[in-house]
Amino acid sequence: MDLTEGSDLVALAAGVLALVALIVAVVLAVNLRRMRSAQQVVLGEYGSTDLIAHASELQLAFEALHQHVEEVVTRLEERMATAEDRLDGTIAYRALVRYDAYGELSGHQSTTIALLDAGHNGVVISTIAHRDTARMYCKQVHAGRGEHELSPEEAEAVRLALAGEVGSVTLD
Repeated sequence: MDLTEGSDLVALAAGVLALVALIVAVVLAVNLRRMRSAQQVVLGEYGSTDLIAHASELQLAFEALHQHVEEVVTRLEERMATAEDRLDGTIAYRALVRYDAYGELSGHQSTTIALLDAGHNGVVISTIAHRDTARMYCKQVHAGRGEHELSPEEAEAVRLALAGEVGSVTLD
């Protein structure tokens, strides 16, 4: 092959240029195929839509989900407030005091129990046992204080309940 003539050189240059263009086209085709397969992973079953439309659909779906979550949170907060209000009215503090009301050595058969809610409101129930009789007394408690004057045993039951001491205490 003689490359002395200008037309031979031009033909050779055109061939090299065509070969470089073919290599570039193959590389671009491989990159395009990889990008389309990655796009298919992102788009999933919506392979025919473009990425921008898919992103817009995802944004709308996210906003709808966010609104739904906000509604659920609002409902849960309302339910929690109702539950907390109800729980505040349940027995939160309690204590039992046993004692011998008449000093008869009858085995500490008299009892006082304090049942109070979270606001320290509730009742104190006393049962005074004697050999022949038993009497029951009930007094309201508001904010940890008796509506009527509390006996020492009743006051002790309220104190023990609010102190969180669970179980029964026997007074001598």
